[in-house]
Amino acid sequence: MSRKPLVIKSLADLKQVKKVIEDQSRHQAEQVQALAKAQRKQTSERDLFVRAAGVVQRLPDKGHAVLNKKRAPPDVMQRELDEQAALQESLSDEFDVATLLDVDEQMSFLRPGLGTDIPRKLRRGDWAIQRQLDLHGLRVEDAREALGRFIREAKQQGLRCVRIVHGKGLGSPGKAPVLKRRVYNWLLQKDEVLAFVQAKPADGGAGALLVLLAPVKTTG
Repeated sequence: MSRKPLVIKSLADLKQVKKVIEDQSRHQAEQVQALAKAQRKQTSERDLFVRAAGVVQRLPDKGHAVLNKKRAPPDVMQRELDEQAALQESLSDEFDVATLLDVDEQMSFLRPGLGTDIPRKLRRGDWAIQRQLDLHGLRVEDAREALGRFIREAKQQGLRCVRIVHGKGLGSPGKAPVLKRRVYNWLLQKDEVLAFVQAKPADGGAGALLVLLAPVKTTG
């Protein structure tokens, strides 16, 4: 059915038509502004992540099904679960570091898909060291638990760069760096760890690692 032409019979009708047109124009302008604001926010968040973690390459799609994740429990319950997990840290000593091809001869590690310049930037100090964990003198089990708790708390606090002092093993039987190799293996099993490199001599040299943690994901 064709619409009847609008007949303006009075000045009041003309004012009403003008108001309708102005309202429609204002509504369209508000929609355009809202869309532009959302696009700017999305671009800003993406640029912030790229500057922090380098260029990320999409992993190949292996056709795995995506399952709905369980909803996180309330904050109080989540804190209790985190504390229990810290006490029951299960980092394995059987993890084979040789199976990870991204560990080079200098024992620096880079999570696959991240910018290859990250280890170099980490080594030269582009990220300031925000906290340190010293494992000197600890037994293996105590060191394992301390490292797991330290990485978890650092991630929760939004820290990006930390130093792990494992020592050079000079005080160990046979002067073998037992704890050093275990720390490498443990860090490789932590998803929060994006990369690590051997510290510069001024920061501990062969007795310490500089560790880069993933940025905290923000919502909003």
